[in-house]
Amino acid sequence: MLYHLYDLQHAMLTPLRYQAEMAKMALQNPWNPLSYTQMGRTMSAGAEVIERTTRRFGKPEFELYETEIDGKKVNVTEKVIVEKPFARLLNFKRSAKRNDPTVLIVAPMSGHYATLLRGTVKALLPHHNVYITDWTDTRQVPSADGTFNLDTYITYLREFMSLLGPETHLIAVCQPAVPVLAAVSLMATEDDPNQPLSMTLMGGPIDTRVSKTEVTELAETRPLKWFEQNVILRVPYYYPGAMREVYPGFIQLTGFMSMNLDRHVGSHMKFYQHLVSGDGDSAEAHRKFYDEYLSVMDIPAEFYLQTVETVFQRHLLPRGKMKWRDSLTDKLVDVRPQDITRTALMTVEGELDDISARGQTTAAHELCYSLPQSKQIHHFQLECGHYGIFNGRRWREQIMPRIRHFIRDMDPGKDSIPKKDLKKVPDLAPEKYNRDKHGIVATRRWLKEHRSENYREMSDAPS
Repeated sequence: MLYHLYDLQHAMLTPLRYQAEMAKMALQNPWNPLSYTQMGRTMSAGAEVIERTTRRFGKPEFELYETEIDGKKVNVTEKVIVEKPFARLLNFKRSAKRNDPTVLIVAPMSGHYATLLRGTVKALLPHHNVYITDWTDTRQVPSADGTFNLDTYITYLREFMSLLGPETHLIAVCQPAVPVLAAVSLMATEDDPNQPLSMTLMGGPIDTRVSKTEVTELAETRPLKWFEQNVILRVPYYYPGAMREVYPGFIQLTGFMSMNLDRHVGSHMKFYQHLVSGDGDSAEAHRKFYDEYLSVMDIPAEFYLQTVETVFQRHLLPRGKMKWRDSLTDKLVDVRPQDITRTALMTVEGELDDISARGQTTAAHELCYSLPQSKQIHHFQLECGHYGIFNGRRWREQIMPRIRHFIRDMDPGKDSIPKKDLKKVPDLAPEKYNRDKHGIVATRRWLKEHRSENYREMSDAPS
């Protein structure tokens, strides 16, 4: 019923939205003398704010048509490599003939579309052959296409990695850190020839017992039944995925917004002021960010509930008790990160991350204890929140160059990095990684000192 009420509200607001849009267009028309007055700009700004706050934002496009390599513009073509019911594997094919490392970006299935990582892809394109997982809005997937849970997610990743081959590098942003580590672990246990060369886990919940956030507190203080009763709804009959149980995008967006409500309200007030004052650049920056941020998708209920239970409540991966169900044999297989010996590991965390707090991602190094230290690297980014790990200035200037160098170090057979890019971050010699005061050694020491009592009580995995 809640889903129907949400759609009904959207439909009822449609006349108001159209009126606001017509008023905005009329007041911004250069032939209208009122558009050059303070009153006209004020009325136009109010109309645009109303139109945007009542609009439902659809799936955006990547719109990455070119990149720059060695100072030259290179065309980029978006190609669908594989299309499955719940995901597409996309490749951003560059027209340049280069022998760059292949990178598979695993986008989160956590409410937003893969286009949220547009800045991530854009920064990597000059240096890599980039692929990305483009997850499908579940309400658009017919029930006849079956279900999708955490086990299916891991199966999809294994299929994509097998398709791309053993010279692939993985980058998992936020939520996919757990399924990516699980998929690589399973491939290592089976000695799969398509094991990737490296995996970079960025701001992911590998072990949420280490440090707490509002997200982990919510998951740990409520039983799974509470989530089933309060956030799981059925898709209305007028969508292709009719009667599927989903965690709706609009509920997820409400949760995202409520965590930083003051900031979002303040941002919209500034947007109104920018429109009134005629600051077009600032207003456009606001539009671009919120066009993306307010675009959300439904995710399968079975995937969401299994993730909550496995990752946030029972902590099965760090406790050594996670299992994966093989869809072909219907057998449960142990997930053993300690079997990883070939795939290099890099973790990235932000100092101000309020989604996956410090130490949660770094815990992956302790689980992969069979991996040589020469293949383990950690980067701790100061003054950086969750979104800033994969988008924005710090991502482009501090984090991405370190990931780029890490990937090149683990894939020395590829083309060299353009010289002008090497000059931007001169302190990236490989031998300096572990000497960083925020590197693996320092972070492990921090983990031992700051682990919560909850961790000590629940941990039954070997140290």
